[in-house]
Amino acid sequence: MATISQLAVYPVKSCAGIGLGEAVIGRAGLETGAVGDREWMVVTPAGDFLTQRQHPRMAQIVPKIEAEALRIGAPGMSDLLIPLDGFSLRAPNLDVRVWQHACAAFDEGLQAAQWFSDFLHTPARLARFDPAHARASDRGITGAMEALNRFSDGYPLLLVSEASLDGLNDRLVQAGRDPLLMNRFRPNIVIRDVDAHDEDRFAALRTTGDSDQIELRPVKPCPRCPIPSIDQASGERGPDPLDILMQYRGSANGVLFGQNAIVVRGFGARLRVGQVIEEEWNF
Repeated sequence: MATISQLAVYPVKSCAGIGLGEAVIGRAGLETGAVGDREWMVVTPAGDFLTQRQHPRMAQIVPKIEAEALRIGAPGMSDLLIPLDGFSLRAPNLDVRVWQHACAAFDEGLQAAQWFSDFLHTPARLARFDPAHARASDRGITGAMEALNRFSDGYPLLLVSEASLDGLNDRLVQAGRDPLLMNRFRPNIVIRDVDAHDEDRFAALRTTGDSDQIELRPVKPCPRCPIPSIDQASGERGPDPLDILMQYRGSANGVLFGQNAIVVRGFGARLRVGQVIEEEWNF
């Protein structure tokens, strides 16, 4: 059986993550306190999303969750405080886009816009997801299940095994390169005690011994973009590992590493680091 070794949420899309000891299974991904995964997103004034693909410095934007605010810091910047409550009392007032999906969101105002514009050296605004909006994953992939998202690329969870990263790092070292940390791949759930890329072979993962059993379903291998080439501490680009991954993880759908997953049951229950989860294989 697999064991959960890391849990993480990314409150602001493409900014630094927050490691957790436990997390709630929400309707649109992992949650902690009043904050959900990818609940905020940095956008252009026209509403198009910005990521580390265009702005590697976003890796150095570090959110922290406080009792009443999301505190956002970055090198050379005073901290920005975003209140957690009260936003739903106003109407969504900013049209934003994530890939082909368009929706209305809450604009976090001029102070936040100036903060992100100053740090990224480009006009930007900060948008918060409207929880009244239902943004579903591709039903051609999820089938009968409606899997909701906030501002994730397309699925509420990303699952990666430690062994998969170990296999890549072995190849990188053999090629004379430095090994990579897991945060380059920005997973929500990391598991151990399985073989490399076993996550590709799971039909389901279920918690054991809980009254509120959680069931996760891996639904789509994750095609990787150049973000794993970015050092998440310095915000600087380095050698892109995709050329090494291409040698053994290339496919017609891109270079695949990790599995996008959805929740079948267990909304409101908690996942914990160290928790054992039972695998159902897809063969």
